[in-house]
Amino acid sequence: MRPIDQSSLSRREYARALVAVGGASALSACLELGSDGADEPTVPTGTDDPASLPERQHAWNEVLSSDDDGNVRLPDHHVLVALSLVDGVDDARETTEAALRGLERAYEWSPEGLVFTIGYTPSYFDRFDESIPETVDLPDPEPLAAGESPEFDEYDALVHLASDEPSVVLEAEEGLFGDRDELNGTSLETDLSSVFDRLEDRRRTGFVGEGLPAEHADVDGVPDSVPEGAPFFMGFRSGFTDSQATEDRVSIEDGPFAGGATQHLESLSINLEQWFDQETHYQRVSKLFSPKHAREELVGDVGEDLGATSGVTDEIIEATAAGARNGVVGHAQKTARARQDGEPLLLRRDFNTVDSDRPGLHFLSLQRHTEDFVRVREAMTGADLDVAQANNGILHYLFVERRGNYLVPPRPLRSLPPPNPDEET
Repeated sequence: MRPIDQSSLSRREYARALVAVGGASALSACLELGSDGADEPTVPTGTDDPASLPERQHAWNEVLSSDDDGNVRLPDHHVLVALSLVDGVDDARETTEAALRGLERAYEWSPEGLVFTIGYTPSYFDRFDESIPETVDLPDPEPLAAGESPEFDEYDALVHLASDEPSVVLEAEEGLFGDRDELNGTSLETDLSSVFDRLEDRRRTGFVGEGLPAEHADVDGVPDSVPEGAPFFMGFRSGFTDSQATEDRVSIEDGPFAGGATQHLESLSINLEQWFDQETHYQRVSKLFSPKHAREELVGDVGEDLGATSGVTDEIIEATAAGARNGVVGHAQKTARARQDGEPLLLRRDFNTVDSDRPGLHFLSLQRHTEDFVRVREAMTGADLDVAQANNGILHYLFVERRGNYLVPPRPLRSLPPPNPDEET
């Protein structure tokens, strides 16, 4: 990460840069930024009663805010912390749970405080003699399209921290690994440093919010033409209510991990310069949504005219193959073909990133079965469509760098779960 020149950045830009850097010095600078008398946040404290929290780790929607159209709005700041298990630690499960409970005592379960999950890879479960139950679909990650060669997440676990306050995600991360004795005025009993090694080179960060992508025009690969009001780098809203699965739909229904979910994470780079400098607004709408969206001007500048719907109707879905033969097919249009009984399969919680000083997207989705993600990804790839790659949705502009599959257990099993809790004595 390049040095941060605070003099050239707004307060908001500087805070996001500090989250990307991480560490004690970044936290100190972030806290100084919040204590200079301007807009100092008051972070609500959490609870000593675990029963007051949802049993599903991924149950965020009830506490998240919504935009003016009722679409759920993700927290502004995100940190993904990759973990490698230290074998042979006594009381590792109890230590892990105590450390996670420390976060819940320190911060309210809300975007003003902190929401988080911990998920486990197939590599974590491979260390056991027992197998995970058939009710959990957790294969090793693999390439999912021709020409892909991503690296895979083969460490043990991943913590996803999210908050509207940049200092919270930094402070929570530091507290989890013993670099702070107190979080938000709450003393910590223990931390994860004896149980997990934190993999600094796999740490990932990002942000969501109107106007935030445009603030990164000083980063290589981010053109000045990113719309000022866009919440995502590609210039349009995402996460429309009608294109998001519910938390019920993505939750595992049966077996010992009922109430959990599978999680897929892809880290993608984006060729924004080509997207904005070689394509018109009409072409971008056609490729991201559908040609009909462009012809009938359904979208607006950044998607504001769509409200709580992507505007992808059954008619548009049925016209996908014909549209491809006519030269262009939309990303949302072809992806919607994967719906079952008219309902989407994925709950997306993805966010922008400038990790490695380049624009990208950490595409994080929750689903009941990993095969649900594969089904959607195959529909997005559109290998069955007779269309040139450059006009096949947004594939021409996205490049998968990393990919991983995770099990996000229900809260009672989140701390070093055995592969089959029903069989553990």
